[in-house]
Amino acid sequence: MLATVFLFSVMNTMIKELSADYPINQIVFFRSAFALIPVGIAVALNPVGLRDLRTARPWGHLWRGLFGGMAMVLSFLSFALLPLGEAVALNFAAPLFLTALSVPLLAEKVGVHRWSAVAVGFVGVLVMARPGADVLNLGALVALAAAFFQALAMIMVRQLGRSESPNATVTYFTLLTTILCGGTLPFWWRTPDNGHDLWLLIGCGLIGGVAQLLMTRAYMAAPASVIAPFNYTSILWAVLLGWLLWSEVPTTHVIAGAAVVVASGLYILYRETVRRVPITRPAIPGDD
Repeated sequence: MLATVFLFSVMNTMIKELSADYPINQIVFFRSAFALIPVGIAVALNPVGLRDLRTARPWGHLWRGLFGGMAMVLSFLSFALLPLGEAVALNFAAPLFLTALSVPLLAEKVGVHRWSAVAVGFVGVLVMARPGADVLNLGALVALAAAFFQALAMIMVRQLGRSESPNATVTYFTLLTTILCGGTLPFWWRTPDNGHDLWLLIGCGLIGGVAQLLMTRAYMAAPASVIAPFNYTSILWAVLLGWLLWSEVPTTHVIAGAAVVVASGLYILYRETVRRVPITRPAIPGDD
């Protein structure tokens, strides 16, 4: 899981670098299209092969793809609009949205402990975004919208997980986002200026695909209650890489708000474990 978080952090850094010069739909296309290579290898190495991709819920995969694709587009856009550490921290609101949405969409019972954690977590979001201040800009709203759609996507993953294999869920999502973003390329496309940019575009897909597979393996090897908290180490990598590459230093209100949001997410995870509710991992920006 630590390797997963590190690779996703590297991928996010590459995406932020690319977003200054290339349209987001093009970046998402490369991210999805070249992720099909490691994902396809994983399917080929599976003893059951293509049979693992059989599905009785094509519409479920379609909705998961639409929600996840929107989350990816908005998340990548937030990297372009905000310092990397702040964008990642705001995306940690996804588990808060997930808990709130699980009541009307999954008919789950959420007790006072988790509702309190959600409320406290959104206070942390407000601390980071500071409504009414100059920093409540388009970037903060885009990052929160990405977290919202990520929560919707994970609700679909919960539902699909009852009957679908992990390989099927990942493969159909990656294939769908490739097709959808590929259809937009004639309208928004910029030919890479040099080999360096081309390799960054290809690399974000390959690295993202490998990270997906490692994450799947991590959740197969240990309980989610053990694995999921390591997702929050992504904020450390985001701050470090943002500082090294762009001299980005998180402000005090971002650090304080992120600490509150992380603590709330961990408490929700703890309460779900205690109540034996199926656990959905906290969101990683750029994760499928």
